[in-house]
Amino acid sequence: MAAATEPVAAGSGLAGEMEVEAYRRLFPLAFLERHLRESVRPDARRPAEARPTTVALGAVSSTHGSALVRLGDTAMLASIKLEVMSPPAESPDEGSVAVEFHMPPICSPLVRPGRPAEAAPVISKALEDVLMSSGMLNLKELCLISGKASWLAYLDICCLNADGSLFDAALISAVAAFTHLEIPLVSVGDDGRVFTVGGNEGKTKFELVNREKRKLTLGDIPFSLTCALHKDSVLADPTSEEESIIETSVTVVVDSSDRLVSIQKLGGVVTSMAAIKECISLAKERRHKLKEILTDSVEAMEVDQTE
Repeated sequence: MAAATEPVAAGSGLAGEMEVEAYRRLFPLAFLERHLRESVRPDARRPAEARPTTVALGAVSSTHGSALVRLGDTAMLASIKLEVMSPPAESPDEGSVAVEFHMPPICSPLVRPGRPAEAAPVISKALEDVLMSSGMLNLKELCLISGKASWLAYLDICCLNADGSLFDAALISAVAAFTHLEIPLVSVGDDGRVFTVGGNEGKTKFELVNREKRKLTLGDIPFSLTCALHKDSVLADPTSEEESIIETSVTVVVDSSDRLVSIQKLGGVVTSMAAIKECISLAKERRHKLKEILTDSVEAMEVDQTE
């Protein structure tokens, strides 16, 4: 039986391609290990190499902030809508953030219509924990009138295509959406109700609480990298195929100052400290690249607005 996991020499042309694909489907682990022995992955990446990543700000014009992120074939659309709310009694001078991660059936054949994806609430909670614990958001900036009115930011992230490293793609899309977020103008009516004001006419007609539209001042921004661990190999940014084969994964979150925000290990066997340290090192390298991509997307948006 052991011999069955080793492919025979593939022929040339279409027949050879079909033979390789059949072996890949029948023996996925052996197929992966055969590549890893050559320090390469089935998609031609090196083990420590992440997939190409793009960030497009302002993808949804009907929201106050949005971003479309592609991480290889994984695609995420993040949007933020602001609503005025009464602040909680324990924090009268702060706003709030609500995070929701969605996985509709279009994103993966594994997600069935009418059945919520099991991963969705887990990723929602993890995203909210990281955004709140990283110090990126100062909730006091979402306050309008202390004790009376503040902003509630609804962050919705929709997975358009799920091809691995969903948390990583969701986090960068959330960060990008908050980078793009613009706080609208608001005024207070005679009845004490706070409402948004639009256009130049509104600026002169109503007494404004905030004189100008503004961006949030973001603190240390969190970036993450998920690594799949198989024997002595550490595979950065695994695809859905690799995640289905490899049981052990580690997600490392570091902020823009290279401080460790969180480490989460999912499934598999006990992981060595050497492997954890390698994951942290790769996450810090990845952080530099993601910050550069985010900065470039902001500059590209500013250029578009001036043209």
